[in-house]
Amino acid sequence: MRQTDKIDQGQKTRLLHVGSTVKVKAQTVAPPLQRGSTVLMPDARSLYDYAQTSYGRQGLSMQEALAEAIGELEGAGSPARLFPSGLAAITATLQALLKNGDEILAVGCAYGPSRRFCEGVLKRYGVTTRYFPAVASPDEVMALAGPSTRLILLESPGSLTFDIQDIPAIAAAARARNILTVIDNTWGVGLLYEPLALGVDVSLQALTKYVSGHSDVFMGSACARDPYILDQIDAFLRDFGLGVSPDDAYFMLRGLRTLEVRLKRHGENALKVASWLEDQPEVHQVLCPALPSAPGHDLWKRDFKGLNGLFSVVLAPAPAAKVEAFIDSLELFGLGFSWGGFESLAIHCDPQLKLRPDKPAFDGPVIRLHVGLEDPDDLIADLRQALDAYVS
Repeated sequence: MRQTDKIDQGQKTRLLHVGSTVKVKAQTVAPPLQRGSTVLMPDARSLYDYAQTSYGRQGLSMQEALAEAIGELEGAGSPARLFPSGLAAITATLQALLKNGDEILAVGCAYGPSRRFCEGVLKRYGVTTRYFPAVASPDEVMALAGPSTRLILLESPGSLTFDIQDIPAIAAAARARNILTVIDNTWGVGLLYEPLALGVDVSLQALTKYVSGHSDVFMGSACARDPYILDQIDAFLRDFGLGVSPDDAYFMLRGLRTLEVRLKRHGENALKVASWLEDQPEVHQVLCPALPSAPGHDLWKRDFKGLNGLFSVVLAPAPAAKVEAFIDSLELFGLGFSWGGFESLAIHCDPQLKLRPDKPAFDGPVIRLHVGLEDPDDLIADLRQALDAYVS
């Protein structure tokens, strides 16, 4: 008989529980990383005490630390609610707050997948969506609201074209009509823009972008001050079984530690690159709200605290082949969707702009740039040689 065969049943039981009561003996900078589905409750009464965490999907130490930090970042006064992605935060929040027969007013420059969800899933469940242009005044927006309007979906700056809306005025007018306002605040990321302080009911983020900062983790968040709204979102999270992993929360919390210093560098680099682009003969317009020449600059200067690395540029008219030549000539700018990481990126926006309800018209192709943490002079040199290819 082998030595291992001599282990009795009691020993086997003890082996199964080895390490289950290990105590943390050293304090680390980051909170302890707990992985677990089952949560051991201290006594029988606690099993049905819903004020306690009773299952790992609800979030353990790392998720709780991140939720508290994001809530503080957004000025919510309570922890954020976390979702597996930014899009999940948007779609779940809308479903949590809407019912059959309701209507949404959505800004036309909203994130494309958000519009797709409204026009597809919500429509199938009896929720109507109507769009208004980003340049609409608060009075014009509210003139569209009817008796079934339940919610206004906002995004400022708007996706791809960086339209700035008068969010405080829209939020105040909506509140007077008992209409909720929900904003995608991924660009403003809490540090640059504080929608809740401006009267918005719910602020959403794709933490995937700047909070992560390294283009390798998906997550989203929702922040609100109204307990009723939070209860509705909590119920949706519970009923649909949504949660985030402790490892992903760990990486998000790590990215959050350097958010302020990264954003400052992104903003400085972007402003230098955008200002340079504005002087190039091949460029017709730079859609960067920090530039005095950009549409909505006065509102941006009033409400925002700074710039990040994301903006668009309108090139001089040229055939499609020249647009591809410009894109393909870039060496430091990678070609890819998303943004917010350390790296610079570029995409051609026209195929997406054609799908927008407001169909914005520019006199040349629109290129979105994410200016990363590289040396801005190197990025300028890369853009210069790409512009040379554009006109050659």
